[in-house]
Amino acid sequence: MKNTKILMLIAACFVWMASIIHPLQGQTSYTLSPSSELKIVGKSNIRTWTLTSTAASGKGQFMIEGTELKEIKSLWVEMESESLKSGNKALDKHAYEALKTEEYKHINFSLKEIKGSGFLLEARGDLSIAGITKEVNFPVKVSQEENRINFKGELPIKFSDFNINTPTNLMGLIKTLDDAKIYFNTDFTK
Repeated sequence: MKNTKILMLIAACFVWMASIIHPLQGQTSYTLSPSSELKIVGKSNIRTWTLTSTAASGKGQFMIEGTELKEIKSLWVEMESESLKSGNKALDKHAYEALKTEEYKHINFSLKEIKGSGFLLEARGDLSIAGITKEVNFPVKVSQEENRINFKGELPIKFSDFNINTPTNLMGLIKTLDDAKIYFNTDFTK
């Protein structure tokens, strides 16, 4: 009799553990690939400029059924502010001053929600630049290939929304405009 009760207790424990583990099946951790690219593109009253970084890190928890992405449980990306480069040291220096990189070393994005189905989704999350965090919404194109999930899109921003004073040069003759776009082409892999 005692053995039967012990066996029933063990069986009940297995059923309970299976009920906890089952929802986690298919949920997989992915890491941002070094081949990912993030850009900030803006304009001055003279020309368009681009700052590019390939030195971001990030993680995502994705629900995969078979080989198909079913749900994005979580996603965050962090980029060192001074990894942004234009190819022009003077422009980089002005950008780092505007972004207050000595005090705020990173630009971060943390996903709160993603809606839609298929290849075009709508993302909502928190974007932190220069110590200011703002909620942002933007469209995202998603593609999947074996162990790689790609997110591609653009996010319009205003520097003033992040309390960033846009750089000027030559006693104010050259002025950086307030509007810019963040472009991303990010690969997450297992």
